[in-house]
Order: sequence, then structure tokens, then C-alpha cells
Amino acid sequence: MSDDWKARFRELYQAAQQRYRDGRTTPETIFEADEADFLASLGCTSQELFDFVEDSINWGDVEYDQVEGVTALRRDHFVNALGSQPADSVIDPATIPAKKDEVDGIAWLPRLIVKARAKLAGELHPDLMYGCGGDRPFLRERNSSLVEFLQVTLDAGGDDRAIIDYLKDCMARG
Repeated sequence: MSDDWKARFRELYQAAQQRYRDGRTTPETIFEADEADFLASLGCTSQELFDFVEDSINWGDVEYDQVEGVTALRRDHFVNALGSQPADSVIDPATIPAKKDEVDGIAWLPRLIVKARAKLAGELHPDLMYGCGGDRPFLRERNSSLVEFLQVTLDAGGDDRAIIDYLKDCMARG
């Protein structure tokens, strides 16, 4: 599969960072229509890329390779498994696990699993972000990354235990 999209995606990400600094600070204003169409062809919404751009400006801890890697995993799944068809619905933010909910004594993990699966399926609500300011340090502190966690989630399918065990293994490496 061709990686030609990556150069355009990088250019768009960098342009969006500058636009954000210049005052175009909403998902509706930061991207032109053809850019939003390009993102949609990747299985990425304007909101999803906007969230990474906004966090990169405001928090400074967003690594571009993680943004591209997450987008690449979603794109490959979107094209190859989902036939480039957008989701019919999004998850209700009120129904996902709370930040304090735990599995095997690990708070945040149940929420992150749901968000990762929704990201892969294209079902993230605009008010939710896979890779948010809570997800990034959560994974970093446990010796994982957004890309690795998303890949494990994809490979695990519906098997929560595989994801939990992966993260516990990452923690043991620490």
C-alpha cells in the first residue's frame, strides 16, 4: 500500500499548526474543504487532527510520529477492513468508562480501551479524543505509546485481557 499520503498529511499538520497560531482555532476554520476531504479519505476527521494540533500548540507534548502512526493504523483499518466506509454512528461520551474506573487496579485503562476501539472504528464522538492530554502521559508513564496501544487494540479485537496483559507487561519493563 502506498504511503504517498504521508507527505501531504505532514504538510497539512504543519500548516494547521501555523493557522492555529494565527487564530484559526476551531475544527471548522483550520482546514479548507479539500483538506477535510483528504482527511476523510484517510478515515480521519477534521476534529481528530485539530485536537492533535491544538494539543501540540497548547501542551507541547504531542509527537508528530505518534500522530502519523495513529493515522496510519486508522487509515489502513479504514481502507482494508472497513472498505473506506465511514461509521454510521459515534459512541455516546456519557456511556464510556470514567477516568477513575479501573481494571486490574489500573485507573483510566477501561476508558482508553473504549476510545482506542472507537478510534479504529471511526466512532469517536467529537468531544472525545484518542491520544488526549490524559492518554499521552498515561501511556508514556507505562512504557507504551499511542501507536503501540492502538496496534495492540487492533490485534486484540474484542479481547480485553490481551490489551490489559500487554499494558501490564509494559509496566513491568519500567
